[in-house]
Amino acid sequence: MPSKDRVLIVEDDSKTASLISLYLQREGFETSLAGDGMQAVMLARRHNHALVVLDLMLPQLDGYEVCRKIREFSDVPILMLTARGEEFDRVLGLTIGADDYVVKPFSPRELVARIKAILRRTGAAAGKRPDRLSAGGLVLDGQKHTVTADGRPIDLTPSEFKLLRVLMQNPGRLFAREQLLEALYPRGEEVIDRVIDVHIGKLRQKIEKDPAAPRYILTVRGFGYRFAQDEPEGPPR
Repeated sequence: MPSKDRVLIVEDDSKTASLISLYLQREGFETSLAGDGMQAVMLARRHNHALVVLDLMLPQLDGYEVCRKIREFSDVPILMLTARGEEFDRVLGLTIGADDYVVKPFSPRELVARIKAILRRTGAAAGKRPDRLSAGGLVLDGQKHTVTADGRPIDLTPSEFKLLRVLMQNPGRLFAREQLLEALYPRGEEVIDRVIDVHIGKLRQKIEKDPAAPRYILTVRGFGYRFAQDEPEGPPR
């Protein structure tokens, strides 16, 4: 694994942090350590990391809040690490932007394997698709984790950002609700497919001049949704 791949380890237990760091360094990674939530956000903002290993039980800011704050400015993969293994905690973590979830006690070898798998998946996607997507006046910047519409900043939730990114990466492609659910919840959480309709509705309210006659995200009745293939110039027929 190239040494340029640096992993930010956010863990207030120094022994656990050192153990994770040791196993990652053996595999060729570089590591940064943060012992509390505020330090984690600061390091994530100041430096480029390939991935963040994020404990949930942290001083100052808990892992959920750290994840939310990082997602405001970065699309870096996040693997949550915690002793809380209830379904609600797992689903909440993934919903606010985490990419995977490992419950303590854990195998360091399995943790490293999961990190490699996430980096292979996200690295392959990054290599095939541009980080900056645009259509008409709509611009999505994956590096900065920002969206603008006609120059106006748009505040999206992590799920809305992920959904818009998938659609913009595949203009003209028809997505069934089930496919979009799989993109938002890759670990197979049980969520009703109408959740997609809610996300689409909120997205249209934020990015469309006239949500009732959308230019960007189009409905194909009875099938699902697609992003306008050609640069939008006006409402669809």
